[in-house]
Amino acid sequence: MSGQIKPMTERTTRRQFLNNAAATATATGFLGFHLYPTQVSARPGPNDTIHMGLIGCGAQGSGGMRGFMKLPGVRFIAVCDVNSARLAGGRQLAGGEKVAAYHDYRQLLEDKNIDAVLVATQAHWHVPITVHACQAGKDVYVEKPLGNSIGEGHHAIQAARKYDRIVQIGTQQHSRKHYQQAVDLIQAGRLGDISEVKVWDYYNRAPGRGFPPDCEPPKELDWEFYVGPAPYRAYNPNIYYRYGYDWYKLSGGGHQVAWGVHHFDIVLWAMGVSWPTKVSALGGKYAIQDNREWPSTLSGTMEFGPGPVARHGFVLQYSMRMASRREQRAHAKCFLGTEASMLLDRSRLSVVPEVAGGKKSNPAEGLINPAEEVIAKDSAEEMRAHQVAFLENVRQHVQPTANMETGHRATNLGHLLNISWQVGRTIRWDGENDQVLDDPEANALVTRPYREPWTLEV
Repeated sequence: MSGQIKPMTERTTRRQFLNNAAATATATGFLGFHLYPTQVSARPGPNDTIHMGLIGCGAQGSGGMRGFMKLPGVRFIAVCDVNSARLAGGRQLAGGEKVAAYHDYRQLLEDKNIDAVLVATQAHWHVPITVHACQAGKDVYVEKPLGNSIGEGHHAIQAARKYDRIVQIGTQQHSRKHYQQAVDLIQAGRLGDISEVKVWDYYNRAPGRGFPPDCEPPKELDWEFYVGPAPYRAYNPNIYYRYGYDWYKLSGGGHQVAWGVHHFDIVLWAMGVSWPTKVSALGGKYAIQDNREWPSTLSGTMEFGPGPVARHGFVLQYSMRMASRREQRAHAKCFLGTEASMLLDRSRLSVVPEVAGGKKSNPAEGLINPAEEVIAKDSAEEMRAHQVAFLENVRQHVQPTANMETGHRATNLGHLLNISWQVGRTIRWDGENDQVLDDPEANALVTRPYREPWTLEV
């Protein structure tokens, strides 16, 4: 690496940050993320310990690190967070004082002893850190969703290719056995011709978290660095807590992005398609009243062209609400075919045969007594299968099936619902070129510009 990046203090002001960045730009000759020359790091062999670094020590990052640490041949040697309290907790969890701790993730990436990183920040940091890590010669396990806008995804795809890095997204359902069995059954024609897929996410978080005013961030948090490349906004207590950040444009896209990516990953995989042609969404804050920026109730419809198990195309219906969870299987999807239907969630897959023409069915009875059912193994070991797959891919230098392309496409569907909701009309989508057709206002929302001095260059 040319030049030296200066660490940021715990309470760096915006002016100080910009001045430091400008000084770094002068020293290195450029500004933004293209800070590392192309590196070919020494890859860990089959019996070598994989040294990892954690970027983002919150609940998701700490939980992910715990999972990796239970697997053989893994050691975390560095952690990073812009919250000094979380950084201290992550360091202690990883092994104490022998573990390096960084406020600035770019300094962690300078460590040549690190083979791979776990990126568990908020969504607006996922792509820039992934790109930067690839440039630094690190393999990457990045939590979902991939990016806070559609336009970011291409950079992650290009970085993985250009720097020949193993990059996997944290859509862990992709590695669970009963989901793989579900995909096999669908693609084998077990359900017949599928015309509709229903997907839903339900919680009950009523009445919401209210309307606290913007205020000064806690002393342990470097809010300026936390905001990073996103458009700046003042700190608000409702943004900076688990299950809160998803609902603000700074750091998320609502459940349709944060949870929807899991469902959409499986749907696109099972149906053998990559993107919809039309998208429409309606929603609002009908039951929950607080200062979140995305709707707490949303219903959307996406139209897809023909595919391997939908010869004439199909419709995907997505429904999300945060004020009622009456369904027993509250995060699930149902594939509706001419021969049978499949209800699928993290607990099981259930196949219910279609009744013969002219006869009436009893849906409740059919779902209670499915003709075929696979119960998922309720174990931490199976949930960690995604981490095992990543480590094996790193050792063998093989690209994962849950790669940047699948992550990009699965993330896009939630963003498309948001774009339709924001402009208030149906949009037509060109998935080949990632652009909205004949609608400049909607197309302008495909990419969010980065705040100076941050740039995204592969």
